[in-house]
Amino acid sequence: MARIVSLGSALQDIYLIDRDDFVGSEVAGQSIFGQLMIGTKVDIDKVAFEVGGGGTNAAVNFARSGHETIFMGNLAHDAAGEAVLACLDEENIDSSYVEFQRGQTGCSVVMLDAKSGEHTILTHRGVSGKFSNLSARDLELIAPDWLYVTSLRGDMDTLLTFFETAHEIGAKVMFNPGELEIQQLPKLIGLLDDVDVLLVNKREAAKIVPGVVLTELLVHLAAYCQTVIITDGEMGSIATDHQEVYRLGVYEQVKMRDATGAGDAFGAGFLAAYANDLPRGVKDSHFAYALQFAAANAASVVQKYGAKAGILASGENLHLMPIQKITDITL
Repeated sequence: MARIVSLGSALQDIYLIDRDDFVGSEVAGQSIFGQLMIGTKVDIDKVAFEVGGGGTNAAVNFARSGHETIFMGNLAHDAAGEAVLACLDEENIDSSYVEFQRGQTGCSVVMLDAKSGEHTILTHRGVSGKFSNLSARDLELIAPDWLYVTSLRGDMDTLLTFFETAHEIGAKVMFNPGELEIQQLPKLIGLLDDVDVLLVNKREAAKIVPGVVLTELLVHLAAYCQTVIITDGEMGSIATDHQEVYRLGVYEQVKMRDATGAGDAFGAGFLAAYANDLPRGVKDSHFAYALQFAAANAASVVQKYGAKAGILASGENLHLMPIQKITDITL
């Protein structure tokens, strides 16, 4: 068991689920989601209220694997904020470092096509998209083993302060940057000096370093970080810790009910397993097992509505999956 701080956003997600009215269509060469006429009332099949945001999604992953988990982020004193706190409390996640700001807690409306699992998300980030008020010095009191960070909406100064403080106190850092961080490429490259595990998807990797195929991208990113994981949707993923390199397929072919939170499930699922001891009887390396757990976790999450319902617990029995150890790559 480890002590893990999850730093990121917290939102209330309102799901509007329907099998007919959110079907995509092509307009002028663009895929348009939904065929809703302006000025009409539309009956939908189902409404669901969930808690989302990369910070809380990751925190629940860690807590369900038995880690002592602390969430750091911003909320407001409103109904959405109360829903987030109730979720954290139910999952035994420490919320004592949550800061309350004037305004509104972030909220998303997820328009989900029940047939395909495709969705469009309308988001008001509110105070949940602000991070500059959070204090990295709190890490000295918490004394975590790991700091896990999702996108901070391009707030590079806050990221740098938290990363440097984490390393000052001996904590490791896992980072899953977003588009707003990648748009500030020179600053992002500078941040990677303090990142122990970097998680990006293939499209994001190609914006950071040169390369087209996964192996090229992995080699170039590995020049900046000890451990690099690159995901590629249905094509699986590739990863290295500078000792081993693995190419993975998807854990299993499943019917996707909702892709929301799949990336969080993979990234946080990896760390949830990596920060624990290997389950008894597992013959794979610690790194290889954590990657397989991450893939299994993502496959489980997309089969349920919301980013949290399908999160696996520690010690889950994993079946065999496509995984190959690559030995001909020079890092």
